[in-house]
Amino acid sequence: MQIKILSRKFNAILLILSVLSISAGFVYADDGIVNNSAQSVNKEYHINLDKPTIAKGYTVSAFDNSLKLSLVPGILSDDTGVDVLELNEEMETPWRLSRISKIYQYEFLNKAAYDNHKPFYIQFSYNEQSNDYKQVFFYDKNYAAWRPLPTKDYSKEKFVRSLIHLPFARIAVFSYPDVLTSGKASWYKYKGGNFAASPDFPKGSRLRVYNVENNKFVDVEINDYGPERSLHPDRAIDLDKIAFSRLAPISQGAIDVYIEPLYIAPESGRVLGIAASGATAEPIITVKSAVLIDERTGNTILEKNSTSTSPIASLTKLIAIKAFLDTRPSLDRVVAYSVKDEEYNYQYCNKWESAKLNINDGETLTIEDLLYASLVGSANNTVETLVRVSGLSREDFIKKMNELVKSWGAVATRFVEPTGLSPENVSSAADYAIITKEVFTHPIIQKASVMDEYKFYTINAKKFHRIKNTNRLIKKNSFNITGSKTGYLDEAGYCLMTRIKSKDGNNIIAVTLGADSRDKSFGETEELLEYGIKKTQK
Repeated sequence: MQIKILSRKFNAILLILSVLSISAGFVYADDGIVNNSAQSVNKEYHINLDKPTIAKGYTVSAFDNSLKLSLVPGILSDDTGVDVLELNEEMETPWRLSRISKIYQYEFLNKAAYDNHKPFYIQFSYNEQSNDYKQVFFYDKNYAAWRPLPTKDYSKEKFVRSLIHLPFARIAVFSYPDVLTSGKASWYKYKGGNFAASPDFPKGSRLRVYNVENNKFVDVEINDYGPERSLHPDRAIDLDKIAFSRLAPISQGAIDVYIEPLYIAPESGRVLGIAASGATAEPIITVKSAVLIDERTGNTILEKNSTSTSPIASLTKLIAIKAFLDTRPSLDRVVAYSVKDEEYNYQYCNKWESAKLNINDGETLTIEDLLYASLVGSANNTVETLVRVSGLSREDFIKKMNELVKSWGAVATRFVEPTGLSPENVSSAADYAIITKEVFTHPIIQKASVMDEYKFYTINAKKFHRIKNTNRLIKKNSFNITGSKTGYLDEAGYCLMTRIKSKDGNNIIAVTLGADSRDKSFGETEELLEYGIKKTQK
């Protein structure tokens, strides 16, 4: 989903509508009260619009101007009544957003009089003044979700204006907590142009940044991350020196700004975490199975098919490494690589399909190098080398892996080989959450699984290796990640386990299995973790 908002045309029309107040020859308007249930009382507003009124255009203003529908000439073709309700009944709202207005429902009673190819504009007051990004959303019953509308925020006056083309809708104003559109802006030298760094808006987004003092503005593209919100809580954006100079003298250092998003780049198919289908009361899970666990209590926060078994691909490696470390090896022990180790891998895949450390027969390296290559880079051949030098037969090693998980209570888990290349290595999301809690009691596994990269030289050949982690959430640095592992097979789909520590020191575990794309695997895991933080914070 891509959101393009606040075009020049949209802004121009909004300016006209801001002064639009056309007198009307309406039949009548009425404010009243209607009881919808014993627990809730909804306010009702009604107005009849006749043809002379419609021809001139009219702004419907309900509930002391809290909601205005600006119906310019040509929007309606015939008489119609307009009902507006202020809804005070219980209604689910999006988990990642904060509702800052009443929920209103409007309806054109003569729907045939409205041409839905001609959008009209809403002016909508909200309750709380904040520096957070705000949008009008309408409730889409087909998706059971709130969906965003193009919106311009007038924060000083505490209202927004938005564009809509529906003859009936339930609407509300929501804010995105901690996504700042007002605050301080500083400058730094980077690319030398109209660019900026943002901790809120993804790279590729385009923002219009206003200097509050003189109303000058500059349009910038986000090409960097920062400033750190934890260090600069009031800093909304860091401007490139060139962009800052278009708003104020460089000598000012920092200025007060207001940010107007022009285009918000999607990440993992979402815009600021909102999927194309809209914002829902709980995360939307489309992967085959998933679970979200509060490690402290053991409670399941959210799940989907969490007890069904499926292949887990390279998630197998964590158990193999734990089984190896239980033999109490010396990490600085030097061993020789054997090309025969990787031949086990080719029982399950072609040579060019296997993730491997490119190393020659007879090259020497340490046990530590093998461990990090196996976990950081998910190399299959190095796992087999560890099995060979473990002191156990391969059969006994795999038996030990199975015994370990059974002793932990992961009764639906089974391994036939140590790398994850076999689709017969199976587990469930619920089982793997149990496994996660156990394997990350080992500090080496914890450290290796969250490293962005690992570098080393082989000992006799002096060959340099740089191994990079495949979990993009580590690079994104949005969470305090305390454990992670990715996996992929055609039969397994994309699998991901991520364990994070929340601000109160609690660990939250998310396991997603069977995603049909890498973007979906990361995107849904990230959403689950954010939901977990919100649900477990004290």
